[in-house]
Amino acid sequence: MQKKFITSVLIVSALMLGGCATVSKEDLAEVRSLAEKAAADASEAKTMAADAQSTAAAAKTEAAAAKAAADAANRKSEETEAKIDRMFKKSMYK
Repeated sequence: MQKKFITSVLIVSALMLGGCATVSKEDLAEVRSLAEKAAADASEAKTMAADAQSTAAAAKTEAAAAKAAADAANRKSEETEAKIDRMFKKSMYK
C-alpha cells in the first residue's frame, strides 16, 4: 500500500514535471519531500490501524466475558424463579 502510494506520487510528479523543458534539483527535492511525507503518513496510519485492531480485539474479549456473566446470571435467576414458584405451589397445597 505504502509503495503503491509513493509510486503514484512519483509518477504524477514526473508527468507534471515532464511538461516543463527543464527539471530543477529543487523540483526533484520537493517531489522527494512529498514522497517521504506520504510514506511517513502511511506508516503512521498503519500504526494507528494496528492500535485500533488491538483495542477492538480487547473489547471483543471483554464483551464475550460480559455476555457469559449475563448468561450465568440469567440462568441463576431462572433457577431461583422456578424454586420460588415450587415453594409457592407447595404452600398452596397445605
